[in-house]
Amino acid sequence: MAAMEPERLRRRLSSAFRLRGLVLRPDALKYLTEAFQSTSEGELDDVIENVIDAVEKQSLSSNMIEQPVVEAAVQECSRGPDDAIENVFNIIGAFDIPRFIYNSERKKFLPLSMTDLPGPSLFGTARDKAELFRERYSILQQCSFVFKLNHFNFGFLQRTHRHELFTPSPVVAHPDDSKSKFQLKTVETLLGNTAKVGEVIVLGMITQLKEGKYFLEDPTGVVQLDLSKAQFHSGLYTESCFVLAEGWYEDEVFHVNAFGFPPTEPSATTRAFYGNINFFGGPSSSSVKASAKLKQLEEENEDAMFVFVSDVWLDQAEVLEKLRVMFAGYSSAPPTCFFFCGNFSSAPYGKNQIQSLKGSLKALADIICEHPSIHKSSRFVFVPGPEDPGPGSILPRPPLAENITQEFRQLVPFSVFTTNPCRIQYCTQEIIIFREDLVNKMCRNCVRFPSSNMDIPNHFVKTILSQGHLCPLPLYVSPVFWAYDYSLRVYPVPDVLVTADKHDPFTVTNTECLCFNPGSFPRSGFSFKVFYPSNKTVEDSKLQGL
Repeated sequence: MAAMEPERLRRRLSSAFRLRGLVLRPDALKYLTEAFQSTSEGELDDVIENVIDAVEKQSLSSNMIEQPVVEAAVQECSRGPDDAIENVFNIIGAFDIPRFIYNSERKKFLPLSMTDLPGPSLFGTARDKAELFRERYSILQQCSFVFKLNHFNFGFLQRTHRHELFTPSPVVAHPDDSKSKFQLKTVETLLGNTAKVGEVIVLGMITQLKEGKYFLEDPTGVVQLDLSKAQFHSGLYTESCFVLAEGWYEDEVFHVNAFGFPPTEPSATTRAFYGNINFFGGPSSSSVKASAKLKQLEEENEDAMFVFVSDVWLDQAEVLEKLRVMFAGYSSAPPTCFFFCGNFSSAPYGKNQIQSLKGSLKALADIICEHPSIHKSSRFVFVPGPEDPGPGSILPRPPLAENITQEFRQLVPFSVFTTNPCRIQYCTQEIIIFREDLVNKMCRNCVRFPSSNMDIPNHFVKTILSQGHLCPLPLYVSPVFWAYDYSLRVYPVPDVLVTADKHDPFTVTNTECLCFNPGSFPRSGFSFKVFYPSNKTVEDSKLQGL
């Protein structure tokens, strides 16, 4: 198809930018017209959209777009997603994850630089604490669904901004009718009624403002709950979880019939709407999922293999000996990477632990050096545990201190000590690793414990993905650096979620996300997990007796 006439191209460019709330300066418009002069009309729409996306990623002082801004955007787009071929394997620390804020007016996520919010600080302000919950709410608020009363079934659709939420028409007279419609209300609209309000759904956070009494809170207010007749859909419902509560409001109390979680959405659906924004982090300016070359490399490299081991107690001679056996077994076919999660000592943190941990890491390095193929070919990534040296139990946790790991890094050059949680980008796959004994914490803090307690892993995984957050617990149970709460997001849903927990090993797939727990290495009879990225499968492994 032939290229477009210059005047028509200028109008097309101006119109496309105006639709996104941006105005091109004459010099910027002239530059883009010349740059796209040879672009065929069939490809032009996609090219313009990509450039506008690149423009919006930059720090803009106003909606008037100057020539240097579009030059940088065109240069970024010209590199193309396939240039991400260099980004085959990246380890992304929690403090390096990009922060995006959902803008309800523009119906899109904006980078922090395009908002009026300050940069994150470990010493959070009151505003940071308020934004923490507000941002969690705004992401989940996008959920749109059809709610069926009979047998407490949830049928979920897409997101609010892609479909109408609830029809404002009156509720059908027969509640068992599967076509019944409900109205999504805010807490504020309930509190403003003196008469009974029936059959409504409210999205809010469970809180306990008074001992023994639960409340539902959203940005508009707080209402007391009556849970005496409430049915709970599958999941672990704790304080600070966001829920969809269905019931009726009367006498300043919301009487709950049913609780459910906001729906989860596959990553592909999210990206189809928001484009190739790199939510995950890493060196690539756009999502690596757009790279055809990386996808091809991922599928062709069938030998790629990740080994996940948790609770690597390096102060225990038996653990070190088992690791020696593991390395010997893999020496003929070295894994791509070993992921070792803490705790790295069997005893809680004490005054002698730092010196002891230095010696333990030196012993591990010596064992690795005994196996030249492993030492030369495999990477080693260390994720700290809750009882390793660090700033208490607050999340996210920084890496082990450099003075502890210096000697090990000199002996094993292909080693990285990273944060907890951390993210791994391998080709087009996005992997989140989180080392926390979270299952027991969530079970202990449940508003009501699930009746099917034999299926805890499924309840646990559904809760994490539905909440879009790694640790949906009250801050007094699991403290978080307020300004870095976004680093614990699980949105968009990753390809793999590794929750290194002392709970028994499990593997669960939910919303096209493979979730698994390698279990505690010493406590589970020296079991671990092996992940094969080429076909996205996980294998249960265990070291037998010597």
